[in-house]
Amino acid sequence: MIPIWLSTLAWISIGLGGITAIYLRWDTYRHPQHMAVMNWVWPLCALFGHLLIIWFYLQHGRASDHSHHHMHHKTEHTVSKPTVIQVSKGVLHCGSGCTLGDIIAESLVFFVPTIAVWFGWQTVFADKIFAIWIVDFILAFIIGIIFQYLSIKPMRQIGVREAFWAALKADFLSLASWQVGMYGFMAFAHFYWFAHVLKTPLVVDSASFWLMIQLAMYCGFVTAFPVNYALIRSGVKEVM
Repeated sequence: MIPIWLSTLAWISIGLGGITAIYLRWDTYRHPQHMAVMNWVWPLCALFGHLLIIWFYLQHGRASDHSHHHMHHKTEHTVSKPTVIQVSKGVLHCGSGCTLGDIIAESLVFFVPTIAVWFGWQTVFADKIFAIWIVDFILAFIIGIIFQYLSIKPMRQIGVREAFWAALKADFLSLASWQVGMYGFMAFAHFYWFAHVLKTPLVVDSASFWLMIQLAMYCGFVTAFPVNYALIRSGVKEVM
C-alpha cells in the first residue's frame, strides 16, 4: 500500500507543477522569449520542476527588451566555454520535449493498451514498462527534433533540410543522455522501491506515479548536462 504521506506529497507536487506551468505560460506571453520555442519550454519544464524552475526562470530566463535585441542579432554558434546557466537552459530545452513525450506516451498506452502490445509487450517484454519506454522515446525524439528545428533555423538562417539535419544531430545525443537518467530512476522506482519496499505496483493512474516521473526528470537533467555542454561548446546545439 502506498503511504499516505507519499500520496499527499505527490498531489502537492503535481498541483505545484500545474500552477507554475500556467504562471510561466502567462509570463512568457507577457515577456516573449528571444526563441519562440522557449515560450513553451519553460512551462513544460515547470510541470516537473515547479518552484525550482520558477526561481531559475526569474533569475536567468525572463526576457527583457535588451536581451531580446542582443540575442536577435547574435550570429556566432560556438561557445568556447559554456556557462552553467547556458548549459542548463539547453538541457531544459531537451527536457521539455521529453516531458511532453512522456505525458503523451503514458496517456496513450493507458487508454489504448494495445499500443504497448504493438511495441513488444507480452511478446518481447513481460513488463509493459519497456514497451512504454519505446513509445516514449519515439515521441520525445519527434518532439525534440521539432523543438531543435524551431531553435536552429531562425538563429542560423539556413534552409529547411540543413536545419532539419542539424536538429537531428543536436537532439539525438541530448535526448538519449536524458533518457538514461530518467529510465534509470523509473526502473529503480518500478522494480525496487514500489515492488519490493512498498509491496505495491507503480501504476500510471496514481499520483505517486507522476511524482516518480517528476523525480526521474531531475535524474535526466543530471545525465544530460555533460552531453549538452559538449554539444553547445562544439556548436551543434544553440545557446538558448
